[in-house]
Amino acid sequence: MAEERPTVTYILIAAAALGVIAAVLVLASRPHRQAPSPPTLSADQQAYLPQIVVSDTRMSAAENFLGHTVIYLDGQVSNRGNRAVRGLGIRMEFVDMLNQVVLRERAHPLNPQAPPLKPGETRAFRVTFEHLPLEWNQAAPTIAVESVEF
Repeated sequence: MAEERPTVTYILIAAAALGVIAAVLVLASRPHRQAPSPPTLSADQQAYLPQIVVSDTRMSAAENFLGHTVIYLDGQVSNRGNRAVRGLGIRMEFVDMLNQVVLRERAHPLNPQAPPLKPGETRAFRVTFEHLPLEWNQAAPTIAVESVEF
């Protein structure tokens, strides 16, 4: 019986080590999702970016019909310039408790089938996320307008 105990201990240690190695290999082999680069902007488009304001952002969550949690970012986008805007690109950065970026996402909050966002107009938008990193601090992301189409 005295010999059985060290053997069982060694087997448990080896199994735990293999489990850790397998977990590291699985995490390392997962493809890293990188948001596509924003389009190149003309001088007019670049100058117009400050005229677009994103405000009243808030995060919420709901369960979908499959029982999975879906996270939403709701907000308002305003056109404070003098041109109608047909397309808009935003960059969102989610951070952890140490304020380190854990996810960068891009979205297009204006529906392409909807009429353009007129000068002076404000419109609600929603961006849906099915998966956010566990490290995320549960706060709304920082948002920057990075492209505009007239």
